[in-house]
Amino acid sequence: MDVFLMVRRKKSTIFLDAKETTTVLDLKKMIEGITKKAPGDQQLYNKDDTVMDDDKSLNDYGLTSAVAKAQQPAEVGLAFRGDEGGWEEMEKTPYSTPPELPDVMKPGQDSVAQEQTVA
Repeated sequence: MDVFLMVRRKKSTIFLDAKETTTVLDLKKMIEGITKKAPGDQQLYNKDDTVMDDDKSLNDYGLTSAVAKAQQPAEVGLAFRGDEGGWEEMEKTPYSTPPELPDVMKPGQDSVAQEQTVA
């Protein structure tokens, strides 16, 4: 079955789909095609922010089709190796929150909006 993933690093988000049996190394190769960073220069983190082992499959980390759906992909963190050989700290910039809805657009306000237009 297909597993849908959202790979996040700083302000970047990459959406990928893979099989449950896909290894972490194969996932890194998919990311390499987009970021041009070798799999050896990538570290992937699961939902507990622990480093994922290259030899394990996505299923081993609980990333199954029941959890990682197209409409709600599972989140995986990504960090690259720095120039000095050390790993950068895994950072995921939070998404912005939308502004609050105006009163006119809030549910349950239909009767008020109609009174305003009639008056």
